[in-house]
Amino acid sequence: MRSMWKGAISFGLVMIPVKLYTATEQRDVTFRQVHAADGGRIRFRRVCELDGEEVPYADVAKGYELEDGRMVVLTDEDFAQLPLPTARSIEVLNFSPADQIDPILMNRSYYVEPEKAGTRAYALLRDALERSGRVAVARVALRQRESLATLRTRDGVLVLETLLWPDEVRAADFPFLDEDIETRSQELKMASSLIDSMTEDFDPEQYHDNYREALEELVAAKVEGLAPPEPAEKPAAEPVSLLDALQASLDAAGKDQTGTARKRPPRKRASA
Repeated sequence: MRSMWKGAISFGLVMIPVKLYTATEQRDVTFRQVHAADGGRIRFRRVCELDGEEVPYADVAKGYELEDGRMVVLTDEDFAQLPLPTARSIEVLNFSPADQIDPILMNRSYYVEPEKAGTRAYALLRDALERSGRVAVARVALRQRESLATLRTRDGVLVLETLLWPDEVRAADFPFLDEDIETRSQELKMASSLIDSMTEDFDPEQYHDNYREALEELVAAKVEGLAPPEPAEKPAAEPVSLLDALQASLDAAGKDQTGTARKRPPRKRASA
């Protein structure tokens, strides 16, 4: 892996020199925009709307548009002069229980590797964090943007997770929240039983990206000049009441294909 940031963890008066590495990656099937008639690549040009001229990338700057339509142009020099004390520092602010961090705030994850001079202090912070059961709440600036972040341990490595600011999370403002929706006790009991019967330890290795695999099969068929794979037919769902659907789901979850009771929770949801 290639590091994308160098700096230090500021932990009280302790400074731990570290590097950051992007911890995750998207495994999507990538496509190009092409001309459907001949497969030619479609290119996009940067054109100024005022003079109609193509603009070299070196001359492209960031602009902030005012309400009256005027544009304030900001250069790299302007951004470099902004006061960012966390530009090269992961500043630990405090420590909090992990369950108090709402998952909706989590943004990006990075592995934290210690520089050779900071290995001992790094291991000390890692072990103390793991023993405490807490996460460190920190502040860091990455890519000209300051963020809240957490530091936690994972497989012997510190992981930095940047967080969204609270005003970046939209409110869930939906009309049904103002409705008085009745939850019947029998339905709630059956739904709870269904949850219990389908509960098992989370193992990410048992899940697969079926859509990506189907796309790869489709591309391979196109390359070989074969007919695209036939999609699996889904049985038509019959309209049933909520109570009947819950009962059918419980019946399917409690028995395997031979009709015997399952010895462990099922991995697949049976359609009602």
